[in-house]
Amino acid sequence: MRIHLIEPLYVEEYFLEQFIEKVKNAGFEFQQWRDRKEDTATLIERCKDADVVIFSNIPFPAEVIEACPKLKMLSVAFTGVDHVDMNACRDRDIVVSNAAGYSTQSVAELTIGLMIGIFRDVVANEKKTRNLQSRKGYVGSELNGKTVGVVGAGAIGGAVGRICEVAFGCRVLYYNRSQKDLQFGEQVSLKVLLKESDIVTLHVPLNSESKGLIGEEELAIMKSTAVLINTARGPVVDTQALVEALRRQSIAGAAIDMYEQEPPLPEDHPFLSCPNIILMPHIAYATHEAFRLRAEIVFENILQWNAGNPQNKQ
Repeated sequence: MRIHLIEPLYVEEYFLEQFIEKVKNAGFEFQQWRDRKEDTATLIERCKDADVVIFSNIPFPAEVIEACPKLKMLSVAFTGVDHVDMNACRDRDIVVSNAAGYSTQSVAELTIGLMIGIFRDVVANEKKTRNLQSRKGYVGSELNGKTVGVVGAGAIGGAVGRICEVAFGCRVLYYNRSQKDLQFGEQVSLKVLLKESDIVTLHVPLNSESKGLIGEEELAIMKSTAVLINTARGPVVDTQALVEALRRQSIAGAAIDMYEQEPPLPEDHPFLSCPNIILMPHIAYATHEAFRLRAEIVFENILQWNAGNPQNKQ
């Protein structure tokens, strides 16, 4: 059987080689491409002879799946799989495994950094300093003692809550669609979380229930002094509703790492002219440590599937 790695995993070659050797020892042939292409024709060309394909968040539609008659397994080097046509995979009994947990620490750490970045107005104050200005009476806020509302009590949400409570003495509220046995914080309704939190941070997957979860009505419940952090998925938040809330100052600020599309954003994107917002180019998951763990997981997914014990199956 053939494994095709159709884009770089951004780990050191020596690190990747140990996993390539493992799958070759398990009887696989291995081929990789060192550039990233997203057009359908190239994807089909790279995948058509593969039994197993490794890729991250490249859109993988039914058209590509149907053009790959040998395809049996997708090892997705990403947490979400909403970019994969899962119905087409189910119709063909193609196993889809994700890289669950690889970016838990990296996303949690950036989330905390964005909280502090908003409260201390890091971007604007850095610009002031470069323009040879003083703080001009600026006074920021501390994270210590704030109420942090975590929407989504999975691995990343749990890590964020733990850091906030243990390291910063925050009160942590969780909203989750199912009841969770929480180590930290208190599980409440979404309405209570939005009403009481100084910071609302999103950590839910994108699905039919979470799309547009935070819209005009939800933003109106938040404190005027509260901030919103989105390191989850862009469509979880109604973009226009958030823009209007920030312009009206009905909430105090936002920090965004996920959008309806991958950056670069179009020149007319409303966030670019929006006040009190920090914009990141989708970097929460992108650390050396996370990428090494991701590589380990995607190859282990293949080996476990080949042994008849598929893991991280979606």
